[in-house]
Amino acid sequence: MNKNKLETSLIVPVTPEFIERRIHLIRGQKVMLSPDLAELYQVEPRILIQAVKRNETRFPGDFMFQLALNEAAALKSQIVISNASRGGRRHTPYAFTELGVAMLSSVLRSDRAVQMNIFIMRAFVKLREMLATHKDLAEKIQVV
Repeated sequence: MNKNKLETSLIVPVTPEFIERRIHLIRGQKVMLSPDLAELYQVEPRILIQAVKRNETRFPGDFMFQLALNEAAALKSQIVISNASRGGRRHTPYAFTELGVAMLSSVLRSDRAVQMNIFIMRAFVKLREMLATHKDLAEKIQVV
C-alpha cells in the first residue's frame, strides 16, 4: 500500500474527542474495539488481530477479550458494525482495555501506532479525570 495514501486515509482529524467517542463501557471496563483501533493505526482489522494472536502471551484477559454475540448485537444499535451477510464482519470484534491498547504499540511497531497510543492514553486519562470530578461533585451535592 502506498505510504502517502495510508497517512491520509482518515478523513476525520484525530482529536481527543474523536478518540473518546470510540471508548465504550463493556463488562464494566472502558474499552476500544479492534475495528476502531485498526482505523486509528491505519491497518486492516485482520492485520491488527493477526499481530495480537502472534503475541497472545502479551494480551491476558484483563488486556483484551472478544465480544460475545449478544454484546456485539447490542453495539450494533449504538455504532455501525458491518453485517456479515453483506460481506462485512464475520467475527465479533475484540475489545481492548487501556492496558491492552498500551500493549498494542509493542506488537504494531510503527510510528503511527506509537503516536496513536499516546493520543489514546491521554483520552483514557481524561475520561478517568472527568469521572473523578463528577464523582466529587455528586458527593458534594449529597452533603449539602
